[in-house]
Amino acid sequence: MDSATAARAAPVVVGPRVTLTLSAVGAAAVLALWWHSTRAIVGPGGALTTLGEGLGLLSGYAVVIAVLLMARLPPVERGVGADRLARWHSTLGRWLIWGITGHVLCIIWGYALAAHTGLVSETATLLTTYPDVLMATVAWFLLLGVGLTSLRAARGRLRYETWYYLHLYTYLAIALAFSHQFANGAAFVDNAIARFAWEVLYVVTAALIVWYRLIVPVRDFGRHRFVVAGLREEANRTVSVYVRGRHLDELGAAPGQFFRWRFLARGLWWQSHPYSLSALPSDTLMRITVRDVGDPSNMLRALRPGTPVLAEGPFGAFFPAHPDRASLLVAGGVGITPLRAMMAALTGSVILVYRATSWQDVALRAELDALAAERGDVVHYVIGRRSELGGDPLTADALRRIAPGLDAMEAYVCGPPGMTTAAVAALRAAGARRRRVHVESFEF
Repeated sequence: MDSATAARAAPVVVGPRVTLTLSAVGAAAVLALWWHSTRAIVGPGGALTTLGEGLGLLSGYAVVIAVLLMARLPPVERGVGADRLARWHSTLGRWLIWGITGHVLCIIWGYALAAHTGLVSETATLLTTYPDVLMATVAWFLLLGVGLTSLRAARGRLRYETWYYLHLYTYLAIALAFSHQFANGAAFVDNAIARFAWEVLYVVTAALIVWYRLIVPVRDFGRHRFVVAGLREEANRTVSVYVRGRHLDELGAAPGQFFRWRFLARGLWWQSHPYSLSALPSDTLMRITVRDVGDPSNMLRALRPGTPVLAEGPFGAFFPAHPDRASLLVAGGVGITPLRAMMAALTGSVILVYRATSWQDVALRAELDALAAERGDVVHYVIGRRSELGGDPLTADALRRIAPGLDAMEAYVCGPPGMTTAAVAALRAAGARRRRVHVESFEF
């Protein structure tokens, strides 16, 4: 095995504990910098100002971590998983909004108390006389807007594309607030080392974003020449897209992982979407299977062979952890796509449970049945609405009956968020070990 092949066989992986530990170490360093730069605290105004400075420093660090969590860094994506990274990003984003808001309010109030002026008057003074405060204020409002559109109630009313492009204003907000940190931050005014380290943190983060989200996809297209090879109707509103390329084995894609696909066709070229591989990739061919849930998925049917494709990936930590162990696969709807690829790669016995509301929504059925017959595996189709089935059919008792010896099996669950949450709870109640339950939810 040559060195290049060895590197592909053992990709670098950064797991959840390492990721959280490194983030916590950075936060501790920021707090130490804040404490070191804190002068004597005089009165309530001084206390509020000091607290505001600490919140500002932590927020400046947290926004970098929030960006890095979604920067598509391959070692982190593979070690932590896209689902978990998205949840961390969302949680950190909410805390970040509160932290920046607390920073603004504490600084205004603290300065007002120290100067014996009103809040409105002090706000006007800060905006008109302190360098770069006005730009930082615009950045704050931009982040508030991004935060509001990310709330569950608002997110459900927005198209994915609208939400995604509104989210890009985060980068503008970071750029607007950057100089304000140096112009007014007590931690940087007289500390050249801290200033340099902060600049390096932001520059490296920006470089990683540009590299992995812009340069790498273009580089990979030049190397692999991805194009649409053909399409095939699979089920009700479901279509498979075959993508042809060169040297696809170099991508190191594992069954269960996904790519972010950008089809360079009219109406599709300006957006990318995550779709899992629905079959084991070969050296020249990959396949995704997509359900029509509105634009742009309904536009994929119009793709023509030869359409160029930008493919970013592979991403995600949803792949066989122990291929030789007996496995239970639980799929909901189009969540069957990564599990179909995974089923073909597992060497141990497999029991597949496929949940769908109607037989028309069952995708890849012929392949699943043929694969199960060839391997000697079992496929259980659980079809119908809850009202028709008298409740949730995937209870702990039902899973025990379907998969005897569940406590010794690896369990893989993929589907809509509500279904995956209920299925994981049922698996845990049925005796499945926490570390042997692997989940991917179709929510981005």
